[in-house]
Amino acid sequence: MKNISKDSRMKTEHVVAGTSKQSDKQSRINQLVPEVLPRHFGPYGGRYVPEMLVPALEELEQGYLHYKDDPLFQKELAKLYQSYCGRPTPLYYANNLTQKLGGCKIYLKLEGLAHTGAHKINNALGQALLAKRLGKTKVIAETGAGQHGLASATVAARFGLRCKVFMGEVDMRRQYPNVYAMKLLGAEVIPVTDGTKTLKDAVNATLKYWIQNLKDTHYILGSALGPFPYPVMVRDFQAVIGREVRTQILEQEGRLPDHLVACVGGGSNSIGLFHPFLNEPNIRFYGAEAGGRGPNPGDHAARFGTTPKIGIAQGYKSYFLQNEHGQIQDTHSVSAGLDYAGVGPELAWLYDQKLVEFSAITDAKALEAFKMLTQLEGIIPALESAHAVARAVELAPSLPKDDIMVVNISGRGDKDIFITARELDRENWIAFLKSEVAHG
Repeated sequence: MKNISKDSRMKTEHVVAGTSKQSDKQSRINQLVPEVLPRHFGPYGGRYVPEMLVPALEELEQGYLHYKDDPLFQKELAKLYQSYCGRPTPLYYANNLTQKLGGCKIYLKLEGLAHTGAHKINNALGQALLAKRLGKTKVIAETGAGQHGLASATVAARFGLRCKVFMGEVDMRRQYPNVYAMKLLGAEVIPVTDGTKTLKDAVNATLKYWIQNLKDTHYILGSALGPFPYPVMVRDFQAVIGREVRTQILEQEGRLPDHLVACVGGGSNSIGLFHPFLNEPNIRFYGAEAGGRGPNPGDHAARFGTTPKIGIAQGYKSYFLQNEHGQIQDTHSVSAGLDYAGVGPELAWLYDQKLVEFSAITDAKALEAFKMLTQLEGIIPALESAHAVARAVELAPSLPKDDIMVVNISGRGDKDIFITARELDRENWIAFLKSEVAHG
């Protein structure tokens, strides 16, 4: 990756600055809720791609612009959300966790109870429906934790589409339950052996394949990033989370929450929760990034750490972890879904405007939060979501008891069995695996 000032190989375009000099929060919020699809969020976003990808992205843009306001499309999507995904997902009052922490009231948005076990199905279903409308017969996807790959394979089976999923070799080993499920659904799972063999390399491989297969193939990008229109389209499909939370919390509490907390990898579950509330000046937003093993380069995936850097990679401009030469830095997280060097452009803009507070949560804290929620509430969260729980554990004790916090539990933890069992029950887990090999 190169800094924007040095990149001459990408398709360039005018970037609308749009930075507000006003300090009033509501004035800044007004700039973040435009009436038309934003190609940029302040200086971030855009479409920086090889020329050969431009026609496919323009076709996607025009298709989405048409169908996002089409009553028949929206009616079919809403029906599928209800009958196929199991929406609305519950908003659960975590009484035991609330009492344990002794601070504000904590609610959990249980996206792990959606079909396939995570929020990823919201976006995958919307994009698959759009792909069918556009006449595509194949879909491709990238995945880190496997949940987006699983969701893409699922909707491909539902709509009769051929599916290829690109996944880093490292992630395939640590997320094998999802690899098995994707194959069971009929998808071809392609191991990526370049670079760090994780999510960023899977994204690169998917883009390369798409360039060679544009005519009949749609790329179901899994997070609210990449070249326009993906950041907007993915956000809009995921905003069902925040819309449901608004309705549910008003039914249960008679008012809106004071605090919203979500983990942040690329950012689809967090922007899906946050976006429907961005015009509410009294709500505070918190993003939990992967602090990994610690602050040293290569040991974490915290883009908003001590020295956040702006650059262009994988078709969009945002904050990326970079080395001194402007190349993408290696990352680490116990959670495969947060092990990514970039972040969605809308979240980058929200960070600049001081509307979202980002914090790094270490692997150790995430694992402690994983155990805490499991043992207190009987809810086993995905390791990604455990980062959000850990941030809530840090925040809640110092907040007033009548404040309301909503934490997005973006997925359930059965996919992480190969990681959590090794970390939390290592001796017995290794003994079990050895016995399975012996009886194989």
